[in-house]
Amino acid sequence: MDATPVKRMAAPLRQEVTEALRRAIVTSEFSPGERLVESTLCDKFDVSRTVIREALRQLETEGLISIVPNRGPEVATLSMKQAEDLYEARQALESKAGALFAERATDAQCTELLSALNEVKAAVADGDPNRNLAVKDRFYEVLLAGSGNAEIQRMLKIVNARIQMLRMYSLASPDRGAHTVAELTRITAAAAVNRDPDEAARACNDHVRNAAAAGLAELRRILEG
Repeated sequence: MDATPVKRMAAPLRQEVTEALRRAIVTSEFSPGERLVESTLCDKFDVSRTVIREALRQLETEGLISIVPNRGPEVATLSMKQAEDLYEARQALESKAGALFAERATDAQCTELLSALNEVKAAVADGDPNRNLAVKDRFYEVLLAGSGNAEIQRMLKIVNARIQMLRMYSLASPDRGAHTVAELTRITAAAAVNRDPDEAARACNDHVRNAAAAGLAELRRILEG
């Protein structure tokens, strides 16, 4: 039996559109509860309905989109309890990842984490929220890779896909950027310079706790407003 040809360009296009739509949701181009009309998305990204539907299905599995009966897909809305649960999960996983990085990371990964920290500092100085998210994502990619634990990476990917929207809330908090730089500097020093697992875990724990306080306060204000 002849093998079925593989459509080599389909997956990269779907991934590209999925990432673009994910970013639009995270940066509040599409607001929580807003309907996502397939025809509008097709025009926006200049792709077929098939590609849009595949992207929507992927983002539904990540919890960023909800399929509502008689309405179709819309941007998911997080309750306070869901947001609190996500931060708790992130706190536990990132603390462990920080400790493992201190124990397992290579010298090259330590150097890469220092470089990623410098990118965060530059982005915060520029005041660009979109760039802030991108460089923080890069910082965590390096941290998680250096942990050497694929399951922590997998679980945090699922958690962070939903918590991305909350990160925009925490970034809206006054002076949060400066605090973020200080907290990530502490994590980097503990994990990549001093190779201290206990301090790295504490630093990660404190960073997520502070981000949660800022993000949940802003979410509460929005929900009550």
